[in-house]
Amino acid sequence: MATLVDCGYQKCTFPKCDCNKTMVAGGKIKNEARERKETPIFSGVIKYFPLALAEVARVSFKGNEQHNPGKPLHWDRSKSRDEYDALTRHLVDHAVDPIDTDGERHLAKVAWRALAALQKELENG
Repeated sequence: MATLVDCGYQKCTFPKCDCNKTMVAGGKIKNEARERKETPIFSGVIKYFPLALAEVARVSFKGNEQHNPGKPLHWDRSKSRDEYDALTRHLVDHAVDPIDTDGERHLAKVAWRALAALQKELENG
């Protein structure tokens, strides 16, 4: 299980963070050119989905305001344990109306929950 560490930016839930490099799959991306090139975060994800990722980030901010009012943006995992049920509920609700009762897109919430589930899976092996 990942431990809470201070990476110099904020308290992270990543495995040991001692150099602020991108973290993946329970550890860091190796600092070798070949391995970095085989993990194209910008060109392989951000450039493909800039609008979708911005929407997920916006929903993340709104969720933090709702669940952690007045606190800096962070993932309070004690309030986020049902990724699969919430993901599925938002997907089903999207079929009825793409916009949730709070005015946010269900699919952005699906994406956030999918990322949360994947992050936990990668951290826990």
